[in-house]
Amino acid sequence: MLAGIIGGTGQMGRFFAEVFRAAGWDVIVSGRTTPLTGRDIAGEADLVMVSVPIRATVAVIREVAPLLSEEQVFCDLTSLKAGPVGAMLASRAEVIGLHPMFGPGAVSLRGQTIVATPARCRPATLEGLLSIFRDQGAAITLSTPEDHDRMMAVIQGLTHFGTLAKAETIRRTGADVGETLAFTSPVYRIEMGFVGRLLAQDAGLYGDILQMNPAVPEVLAAFEDAVRTLREIVESGDDEEFRTFFAENAGHYASYLHTATEETDDLINHVVNR
Repeated sequence: MLAGIIGGTGQMGRFFAEVFRAAGWDVIVSGRTTPLTGRDIAGEADLVMVSVPIRATVAVIREVAPLLSEEQVFCDLTSLKAGPVGAMLASRAEVIGLHPMFGPGAVSLRGQTIVATPARCRPATLEGLLSIFRDQGAAITLSTPEDHDRMMAVIQGLTHFGTLAKAETIRRTGADVGETLAFTSPVYRIEMGFVGRLLAQDAGLYGDILQMNPAVPEVLAAFEDAVRTLREIVESGDDEEFRTFFAENAGHYASYLHTATEETDDLINHVVNR
């Protein structure tokens, strides 16, 4: 079998090229500097995978979609699914959207999650592809493109927005990051680690995740309301109101509290003892 990765010279494309090679597939790739083009990939590969920046994904899909046949499988690796999957459905190929829930710095698929949004494919095709990932240690979550994007508005949109808002808040206070770390608690160091990790990466990726998912604005509106409510409670000095707010949230997270405490204890101990 031949896997072709459009954008296969990028970090995530190279990662999945190795995944397919480890499964015994032959792999061809296209990129800005390769002899092969995306159209060449579409004409040769049994499985065509698009691994390009979010803003470019739909345009790339539309360019090659008319070239694919019913015998091929069409996939993408984008953080959004509704737009790319809809564009892939204009082809005649079997269509399976994929979203690796990790960055290209991952060492392997072991312990990682991939969300799959099959849109038009035979059960055997879907199982054949997902088994490649499962056999290398990945967990698979099945979803629809629309449900995926709504969930990503929380998992990615809210998370990254909150991290950037925290970074901007600290910058506006004028606090020196290095000086704050001299006073740090383990939890603060971990929080700052996520801030630094995000800011060390590509702004375009996070901008696209926040700006191109149509489900993000609704989540951010809820976040804004939540911040306003909590600020009013804090500034009121009303202990009972704060306890009620706290208890309502603890109740919502009740099934996760024990696991969260165990996992973060491990993380804190690792940071303290490294």
